[in-house]
Amino acid sequence: MNARVVAVSQSPSHTMSKPNGDEIRLIAGLGVEGDAHSGQTVQHLSRVAQDPSQPNLRQVHLIHAELHNELRARGFEIDPGQMGENITTSGLDLLGLPTGSRLHIGDEVVIEITGLRNPCAQLEGIQKGLMKAVLDRDEQGNLIRKAGVMGVVITGGAVRPNDSIRVENPIGEQRPLEPV
Repeated sequence: MNARVVAVSQSPSHTMSKPNGDEIRLIAGLGVEGDAHSGQTVQHLSRVAQDPSQPNLRQVHLIHAELHNELRARGFEIDPGQMGENITTSGLDLLGLPTGSRLHIGDEVVIEITGLRNPCAQLEGIQKGLMKAVLDRDEQGNLIRKAGVMGVVITGGAVRPNDSIRVENPIGEQRPLEPV
């Protein structure tokens, strides 16, 4: 299966769910134009409260549509954008990418993956039990976070549903994703 964009979403306010659109515009070093989480420094309210001068490593949130399918099979009613993602992908193991991977989307956009999204309790407001459903444990008992990945915009431009996605892995050491 070829990796592609399923849906794009953005919201000017700090709400969990983001409405889908025909396209979003990404701005290098900032994030999604018009989105509440766009900026050079942290924009997630909990992070702003800790230290508003931190660099924004969470400019773009991506979730794989396969997670939505898994959640639907478990009885959750989840649609693209509902869990706060800006880009919903298909055919790409986002959680298996190494830190620093670059996603080339369409003809111009490049996003560098900075880490895992650490799911928050706001997911419970979508549907009871959703927070627990996006967390799992591996055979050694280590926590697995399945709520997508975060990234920064290296090269801006438009992203639309059905845009292709090509992965460029970082040169050198391949570090697994950690929460950002």
